[in-house]
Amino acid sequence: MSNFNWCHGPECHTNRTQDRVRGSKGNKVLRTRKISLSNGYIRDSIYAYFCNQGCLYEFLKQHMDRVITIAPRREPLETPIEDPKKITHTYNTGYGDYSYTTTKIKEIDND
Repeated sequence: MSNFNWCHGPECHTNRTQDRVRGSKGNKVLRTRKISLSNGYIRDSIYAYFCNQGCLYEFLKQHMDRVITIAPRREPLETPIEDPKKITHTYNTGYGDYSYTTTKIKEIDND
């Protein structure tokens, strides 16, 4: 198994950055970035295949229809919850009372 992947971004090799320049004098090219898999975080993430978000989104834009056909969603997903509870918090700032409201949403445990 290799210790690196090549970026899958369809336009990665056209980005004009110094780290992509390869070749001898007179035969220079811009090359797709090599992604090291030595970092555990990278190896276990989408960035094992894309050098940055730009390349990831270019790939998704080009292949979105095929990606969605892998697992199409025909119905919405739902998570059962208890009735939400509104909680009002009040405290004194030294310039007067300040209050704000939060909503507590708790999932129902179906196990």
